[in-house]
Amino acid sequence: MFLAHALAAQRRRPRKQFDLAVVLKQDGYLLGACGLHVTQPLRNEGYLGYWLGRPFWGNGYATEAVKGLLTLGFQGLELHRIIAYCCPENVGSIRCLEKVGMRQEGRLRQHTWKHGLWQDMFLYAILAREWRRAGR
Repeated sequence: MFLAHALAAQRRRPRKQFDLAVVLKQDGYLLGACGLHVTQPLRNEGYLGYWLGRPFWGNGYATEAVKGLLTLGFQGLELHRIIAYCCPENVGSIRCLEKVGMRQEGRLRQHTWKHGLWQDMFLYAILAREWRRAGR
C-alpha cells in the first residue's frame, strides 16, 4: 500500500511528496525510509519524517538523510520553512533534528494516537535563511 502510494505520488505534477528509501551506499541494503512532503504550497512549507530500523540507530544515517531532505526542500523546491515532529522521549531523534539546525518550537499535547494512547509531540522547524546562514 505504502509503495503504491509513493509511486503514484512521483507521477503527480506538481510533485509534492518525496518518499525515499534509506540505504547503505556500498551495497544498497535497506535501513529505513525518509520523506519530504510539501504540506502548505501557498506558504512554501514542508514536513519531513524518517524511520530507521533499530539496529541502525546512532550511526548518523538519520542525520545524513535529514540533511539531504533539507537540501532538497530549500535548494530544489525553494521552500521557506520545513517542520518535523518527534516524541519527547526520543532523545536520538531530538539530537538529530537539533544537529541539522532545527529548533524546537513547541510541544503539541496529545497530538498523536499511538499504541492505544494519545501522545505528546515536539514540533521542530527550520527556515530557509537559517539553513543558508549555517552554510548548509
